[in-house]
Amino acid sequence: MRYRELIPALIPLLRPGGGIAVLTNGTPMWLQDSPWSRALRGFLGQWLGTTATGTTGTDDASQQSYRDAMTEAGLDVTEARHDYTDELDFDHLVGGIYSALGQRLPPADQREAFAAQLRRAVAPHAPFTEHVPVRMLLGRLPQL
Repeated sequence: MRYRELIPALIPLLRPGGGIAVLTNGTPMWLQDSPWSRALRGFLGQWLGTTATGTTGTDDASQQSYRDAMTEAGLDVTEARHDYTDELDFDHLVGGIYSALGQRLPPADQREAFAAQLRRAVAPHAPFTEHVPVRMLLGRLPQL
């Protein structure tokens, strides 16, 4: 999301008291503190040829950048959180990885091999329990 462009562009569309929200849904699967996440991180490092460190905007620095952009656009910002724990099945784990890879998504003809290799890497560490801290930055225009 090009939030530094998007947030100011939304302001004229809001009425007084209206607002926008930026939601981030947890720590990336490859950065969690669990055996299956460490195995996933190792697998992705081998597959991508680099260490998987991307935070997908969920880290504190990104959150502060979103907050700053909202404040600079004239919004009063508050934060809300909702944490939960969920257990992923393998298909959801693969789907989450595909969603996060973006431009580095394996070509269609390599996805079956990717999923098979991923399964071998993480299956010994099942179940895939994920702790998800959802962060919501709520920006509201002041009332007139």
